[in-house]
Amino acid sequence: MKTNSFITNNHLSKKAIIYIRQSTMHQVLTHKESLKMQYSLKDQALQYGWRKEQIEIIDSDLGVTATSSENREGFKYILAEVALEKVGIIFSYDATRLSRNCSDWYQLLDICSFRGCLIGDTDSIYDPKVMNCRLLLGIKGQLAELELNTIKSRLIAGRDNKAKRGELAVKLPVGLVRHQKKVEKDPNL
Repeated sequence: MKTNSFITNNHLSKKAIIYIRQSTMHQVLTHKESLKMQYSLKDQALQYGWRKEQIEIIDSDLGVTATSSENREGFKYILAEVALEKVGIIFSYDATRLSRNCSDWYQLLDICSFRGCLIGDTDSIYDPKVMNCRLLLGIKGQLAELELNTIKSRLIAGRDNKAKRGELAVKLPVGLVRHQKKVEKDPNL
């Protein structure tokens, strides 16, 4: 059994949530190993002392980006459960999988801090009430948001460069087909 100085009997008396998320459906379908690693966080919760029946897996946000909590029902559920003091710890493969948006990230950290909920990932266990943990989680959150913007900027630059060369192929909406250099209604409809 693993131990950690932040984990108390109070934390162990509440449930452990395992949060599983991948940003796109393409990742869900093609990055199977990532999913296996995320689901295996259940073993980490067991090793730290949570009982099997206390562990809840939240994977309803698979294929949903973390740029906003708007369409992430799993994330909203976690916030509610933490606010109701039902959660001792939230495990995520990387803490930044929880959010790529600083306003959502700090909302989660504030609620966890106020309600005494820990955050765990493959690197460590963090207590948002402890200043050093809070600082590290804050930096991780800002880097995650920066990383998202960097990736987006690179993708847009690549698309624009391809368009300048005349090599950008844009998929037509359903019901239209391309014949040589013309776009027409699909005759097979």
